[in-house]
Amino acid sequence: MDLKHLRNFSIIAHIDHGKSTLADRMLEVTGTVEARKMKEQVLDSMELERERGITIKMQPVRMEHTYKGEKFVLNLIDTPGHIDFAYEVSRAMKAVEGTILLVDSTQGVQAQTLSVLAMAREAGLTIIPAVSKVDSPLARPQEVKEEVAKLLDIDAEDVLEVSGKTGSGVPEILNAIVERVQAPVSEAGATGPFRALVFDFGYSSHKGIIVYVRVLDGQARKNDTLLFSQAGEKFGALGVGIFHPDMVDTETISAGEIGYILTGIKKPGIATVGDTIVAQRSALPPLEGYMKPRPVVWASVYPESADDFTILKQSLEILRLSDSSLSFEEEASGVLGRGFRCGFLGMLHMEIITERLRREFTLEIIVTTPSITYEVEMRNGKHEVIYSAHLFPDYGSTNKVFEQWVKVKIITPPDFVSPIMTLLYEHEAVVGGAELFGDNRTVIEVEMPLRELMRNFFDDLKSASSGFASLAYELVGLREADVARLDILVAEEVVPAFSKVVSRRQIEREAEAMVEKLHGILPRQLFNVKIQGMGLGRIISSRTITAMKKDVTGYLYGGDISRKKKLWEKQKRGKKKLQAGAKVDIPHEVFLKMVRGGSEN
Repeated sequence: MDLKHLRNFSIIAHIDHGKSTLADRMLEVTGTVEARKMKEQVLDSMELERERGITIKMQPVRMEHTYKGEKFVLNLIDTPGHIDFAYEVSRAMKAVEGTILLVDSTQGVQAQTLSVLAMAREAGLTIIPAVSKVDSPLARPQEVKEEVAKLLDIDAEDVLEVSGKTGSGVPEILNAIVERVQAPVSEAGATGPFRALVFDFGYSSHKGIIVYVRVLDGQARKNDTLLFSQAGEKFGALGVGIFHPDMVDTETISAGEIGYILTGIKKPGIATVGDTIVAQRSALPPLEGYMKPRPVVWASVYPESADDFTILKQSLEILRLSDSSLSFEEEASGVLGRGFRCGFLGMLHMEIITERLRREFTLEIIVTTPSITYEVEMRNGKHEVIYSAHLFPDYGSTNKVFEQWVKVKIITPPDFVSPIMTLLYEHEAVVGGAELFGDNRTVIEVEMPLRELMRNFFDDLKSASSGFASLAYELVGLREADVARLDILVAEEVVPAFSKVVSRRQIEREAEAMVEKLHGILPRQLFNVKIQGMGLGRIISSRTITAMKKDVTGYLYGGDISRKKKLWEKQKRGKKKLQAGAKVDIPHEVFLKMVRGGSEN
């Protein structure tokens, strides 16, 4: 294909700014999807995506658009909007030359908008600004256009208006892509040696690993012998093709195009995002690729039944074949048995992965309270990296503890600055500054422990601002921390899934809150169950769930009171014997409620 008739672009936006709806209208206007097959969120193929109304995994699609009598091929990569999946967005940017920066005309620029804009500028992409939802009665298109124009240092007239609901402005955006986005450039051309960048991959039980590629040079066809440069693994291409939006086999994929290659490989660990695929005898050097994703949140995942350990392992390996951001390694717990310590990009990423394990693989799993990574200097001078809260050293055994900090940018209407400042104090944040931004809004820049950001901060911020505030964050390095491990004991036995690392100044409040919550949701047993919160080398909080009572004398009618007393004594001895060897079976639902609710670390 002639490179000058190719355009590769993505859409970047804050969550719920109309990105997927705009993609739907583009597919409709270009005739890529027939009207009878049209549905909402066409590119969101996962059940969870459609259920939650968010994009979780990037999805490429190829469209054709006629501009001034000439046909152009437009390759769109639809990207997630949630901050947890910023790594997905950064990968998509390496495969395109331009991007549409979409801003909701009812909400204006959000913190995540600033974050993805910075990534697009760093990648050197052509940015096409547009405001969405202009048909809404709450829309403020002119004000928001001026806000975006000021951000990009352009004229407000250069910011396009679009409605994903009605389709107005979509043809103008397609024209702007042709006019403004640079055509792809190839070093060796379509006739040179093949070279392609792997920006994503999927997995099929029949076809093995399917690599999503941006072809930089040459062309590939079915049965070609290709090589993963980084892994050093050769394979024969079982087929090549494009996304339309379903996978459609083609004879070749050429320089400048976005497509897929069927590898037939079913072994994990070979295909990696950022690797370069080349022809067997190619002299072209590998491409720069991507930085490896850094897990932000860690949690241990255990099968509810020990017999499901192998199935859990296989399930995680399959998920990693379609989600390169997931990392895991095996671990064992004396109480929960064998499981895996998993690394996630954020709380939503963790929730999505664990939900997919339950739905797609019908697994019953136990997920421990999420934690972050700590670097610990022990009393003997030894340094350790701690990923799981229940493995955090005992009180008094450390010299220093270091934790990850983040720089957070919050955009909010001025009316909510005061309650947000109170919230920031509660979450140990250090305020760097605040200034007016755009349409009578304030930007607050703070630094805070990542531990506190994960402690329900996002929900607390939404509550404090009545849903008007938005945030974006980035890691800024390790700092010394004043934290300790909080354990929850049930029937005098530590439950590792409930352990968490908390600030020493909050440990009493956390212990009381967790003990109180568990006391309210743990089913009663045939014996008394003591629930305790332990930290700083002592019991901080304690509650007891009284035993279920059975009326052992209910069937007696009349007679001597001594008969009833004998039965009561027998019942008392039985409960005492039961208490001595008591072991509480905690239902799966209790683990879920404890992890999901309240303050999460």
